[in-house]
Parts: sequence; C-alpha cells; structure tokens
Amino acid sequence: MNIHEYQAKKIFGLYDIPTPKGIMATTVAKAVENANKLGGPVWVVKAQIHAGGRGLGGGVKLAKSIKEVEKFSTEILGMQLITHQTGPEGKKVRKLYIEDGADIKDELYLGVVLDRKLEMPLIMASTEGGMDIETVAKKSPDKIITVPVDPAIGFQGFHGRHLAFGLGIIDKVEQKNIISFASKLYKLYMENDAEMIEINPLVKTSSGEFLALDGKMGFDNSALYRQPNIEAMRDLSEEDQDETEAAKYGLSYVALDGEIGCMVNGAGLAMGTMDTINHMGGTPANFLDVGGSASAETVAKGFEIILKNKKVKAIFVNIFGGIVRCDRIANGIIEATKITKVNIPVIVRLDGTNAKEASDILSKAKIANLIVADDLGDGAKKAVKAATTPKAKAKTTKPKAAPKKPVAKKTTTAKKPVAKKTTTTKKTTAKGDK
Repeated sequence: MNIHEYQAKKIFGLYDIPTPKGIMATTVAKAVENANKLGGPVWVVKAQIHAGGRGLGGGVKLAKSIKEVEKFSTEILGMQLITHQTGPEGKKVRKLYIEDGADIKDELYLGVVLDRKLEMPLIMASTEGGMDIETVAKKSPDKIITVPVDPAIGFQGFHGRHLAFGLGIIDKVEQKNIISFASKLYKLYMENDAEMIEINPLVKTSSGEFLALDGKMGFDNSALYRQPNIEAMRDLSEEDQDETEAAKYGLSYVALDGEIGCMVNGAGLAMGTMDTINHMGGTPANFLDVGGSASAETVAKGFEIILKNKKVKAIFVNIFGGIVRCDRIANGIIEATKITKVNIPVIVRLDGTNAKEASDILSKAKIANLIVADDLGDGAKKAVKAATTPKAKAKTTKPKAAPKKPVAKKTTTAKKPVAKKTTTTKKTTAKGDK
C-alpha cells in the first residue's frame, strides 16, 4: 500500500524528521488559503499522486506570489499527470500539497528498503539527489552508498558514520544531523511495517540541517491489520480498480500488456506460467493468482476481470491441485464459463489431486472454446496458438457470405419479368399505333 507525500510527511513529523511546512488542498480556493496561512514568500505547489517523476511531468511548480499559487493550482488540479511511473495513461490529480519554499544548499538521496538477498533492511544514500535512483544505479552505481542494518542490533552509530562519510559529509555538526536523521528514518521504517521509504531530494540547508523535501512510503499489505492508522490513509482512487476488486475475492491481480490472460494458483507457478508463455512466443496479459480457494465464484470473478481487458484473445488456466482438488476446480471452471459467457478460447491445464477425474469432467462438458492441455508446455503452446490464430475473422466472414446468395437470386428473378413486361408493352403500343 502506498500513501501520498503529504501523508508521509505527517508520519515524518511523528518521528521528529524535519520537513518544510505544508498543507494539503483539494480545491484552488483552498490552495490559495493554505498559501496565505503559510506566509511565503515562496511556495511549492505539488501534485499528489502515487507516482514519482512529478516535477518532470509538470506536477511541481515554484510560486513566488499568491497569484502564481492560484495559477499553478488551477493548471495542476484535475490534470492527467503523465510520468515515467504512471504509464501513458497518466494519473488524475485530485489533491495538491502547498508547501513552504526551502533554503537549498545541496540535494541528496536517502531511502530505506528491504534487501531480500541479505534478508534485512538496507539504507541507501546518494549525492545525486533529485535524480531518479534507478537512473543513478545504471549510470553511476558507484555514487550509491548502501548500509545494511541487522534488525537484531538495529541502527547503530557506525551505520550512521558509514553513511556520512559515504556522502562526503565531514563537518561534525552535519555528521551529527545526518546520523540522527537516518536513525529516525530507520525507526519509522521498522515500527510501521514499511516496505520502502524514499526521500528524494533530501536537502541540506546553509545552516547544516537536513530537510525531507519529498517523501514516498510503501507498506506491507499483509501487516496492515496491525497498522490501523496507516490503513486509514489508503486512497483507493489512486489504486487500480481491477486490482482492488480482485482483492475483495482473495485474488491477486496485476494487469500487463499482452494478449493471453493467465489464471493460476500460487505466485511461483504464475511466474513460471508467464515465462513459459513468453518462451513459446506469446505475451501474458496479466498476473492472476487465485490462491488455494479456486471455487466457481472466484474463477468466474477472475474471468470477469481478465475479460475487461479487450486485448485478451485467449485465457490460460493453469492450476496445480495441492490444497484444492482438480475435479472441484474443473466443475468451478465449467460453472464460471456459464456465468461469465466466455467467448474466447480457454486453455485448461490441471495437475495434482484428482487430475484425471478433472480431465474427464472437462471433456464431457463439451464447452465450445474450452481446450484441455496435457502439461504446462502444451498449455502455453495451445494458448499462444489460440491467441494468434485469426479465428474471429473466419467467423465474421461466414455471415457476410450467406446473405449474398439470396440477394443474387432476387436480382436475377426480378430481371426476367421486367424484360417480359417491357417487350409486351412495346408490341401492344406498336399495334395500337398502327
């Protein structure tokens, strides 16, 4: 779960982590009112969305007067902000954060993430503040300082000194300030079940103090039950609606850009399925993990969510019956196809408990577009073939050809009587004239 910058800074305040003063606004009038409350003389108008790169996208503006605050607020609020993290569709700006300008002497980067290889939190810092950290990692990896912290001992003085020296901070006062700052940030990270904290930029003022000019935080969804104050900050309008809908049914869904919908139980099997589809020359349209409760209802909901994506040309259902029986899943798939009226090929591979019974159930069902696969490779091949074969074109050609025959007959039949009538009329007229 992610939160907005203004929410992150509210949490920073609880841990005495210094930030410029700021107030959130949802209207232009409120933005102007907030600017007057802060006093100025310089303000920063910031778009609040769950994505980075806002400045480059035009979502962060420096205002030097109340009129400029009003002007920039009008421009930003309601805009579809496109950044390198939003995708081409962008995100609609519904909130602004009006913040005091800061005295900036230097810009740094500071963050805390979980290092899965080391199995412990990792403090990351860089002198390249204000830049995208992924870009820095690619172009200048030597400019990133990493300090792993063992949770058993927590953040210690030597961690802070390592960080300070790595950033080139030699002044004793500044060293003390950065060590204190990093210590508080680590404490915040651990006590709130955070997955990621990023401050970019972390600015050093002319007095040697450090301020969090930005703040991004992500939290472990599985730990939200013990973090009610954090969960209360959730902004569903910033989240993918299909992912939110899927979560209600215990489904884990992530949309991708391919043509083959995937429905799998288990994250590892889901990743393997997508890799196999890619290996066979196809592209997965989504990640969908139905977990251990693949009932008719959850499968139907999974189909419904997958089919919302009009790019999907086939669905590959790959289930291993460990926790649940394959025959139960097979019946669930049959019921689900009836409920959702799936009109694209559905390739089904079931393995595990009662797999043979499941295969018999699917074969006897005789459902159009339902294809049974023997194994993962066979299923991926069939899914790729189904997605790339232009079956839809063949279907639309037949109805067009059918009406042509009766139309042609009608035209031919009509010509004969017309010709006869014309001939008869000419003869009668000729006799009458004579």
